[in-house]
Amino acid sequence: MAIPEGKIFTFEPESSIRSDFLEVFPYEGEPQFIVYKTREFSCVCPFSGLPDYGELSIEHIPHQHCVELKSFKYYLTSFRNVGIYQEPVTHRIFKDIYALLNPQYLKVTTLYNTRGGIDATCSIEKGVRCRSGSSSA
Repeated sequence: MAIPEGKIFTFEPESSIRSDFLEVFPYEGEPQFIVYKTREFSCVCPFSGLPDYGELSIEHIPHQHCVELKSFKYYLTSFRNVGIYQEPVTHRIFKDIYALLNPQYLKVTTLYNTRGGIDATCSIEKGVRCRSGSSSA
């Protein structure tokens, strides 16, 4: 008969997230609503050591800069082996992107795959998405 053995999955601390990978390029022009989305986001549940997979959406109106997408992908990949709960993931991405871009508007949403029968969506938003009544003439 098989004897059950405890399994241990190791993971990295939050300090392993590589926000230094993020790069920007100048943005000039009229305010533009931009959405970056991926269904390939993953990190690790620090309670179980099992992976958390989900969709990440970044909605923003740039001020002076946009994030360079290759650097953004490297940044997101740095979460892959980090043990961090879902809510702090959303806050960390929001904090890093806001510090990088100082946008007019930013919303970060994480939508995680169902785990244990529970769906989790986390969202943080700051700024004004639309300025009604404004004219660009």
